[in-house]
Amino acid sequence: MRPLRPFLFLVMLAAFPAVAEAQQQPPRSANPRAIAGGTFLHPLTLITRTNLDFGLVATTGAGTVVIDPVTSRLTTTGLVTSLGGNPRPANFVGAARSTSVVIIRIPKSPITIRRAGGTETMTVRDFTLEGQDKRSLARMEAFSFNVGATLVVAAGQAEGVYSGEFDVTVQYP
Repeated sequence: MRPLRPFLFLVMLAAFPAVAEAQQQPPRSANPRAIAGGTFLHPLTLITRTNLDFGLVATTGAGTVVIDPVTSRLTTTGLVTSLGGNPRPANFVGAARSTSVVIIRIPKSPITIRRAGGTETMTVRDFTLEGQDKRSLARMEAFSFNVGATLVVAAGQAEGVYSGEFDVTVQYP
């Protein structure tokens, strides 16, 4: 306990001159900078705001990872465990030209994703849409929606980062 007292004393001595010095300086004005921005959409377009992300998962055998597009909740089955990361559904935003009905189409067939730097693959299937696939818009307005899916993890799946692409389309009248 004795060796700590001189150390604490030195820390206190070092802190007092800084406080006194800070009090002696003249007041200064602050000029913080802010950023202004936005996203510009042409009518009849669709953009991806966030990609589908299953997060970090570990496995000791086969199972699945499911992202719910409504709640953004991740669930696992089998011998797969979520380790966090930033799991989330894909999010898209579109813009209609005027009063119209839009039809959103998500994949009906599974897609294959590939391990970076390797040939190993996994399957993503059972794509799900937040809300109805047919939406009525009252005027020129933006609309957004999430897409979730199921990642199939095989027993003995190779470790790594897997990625792939899937198509989402919006049919405008």
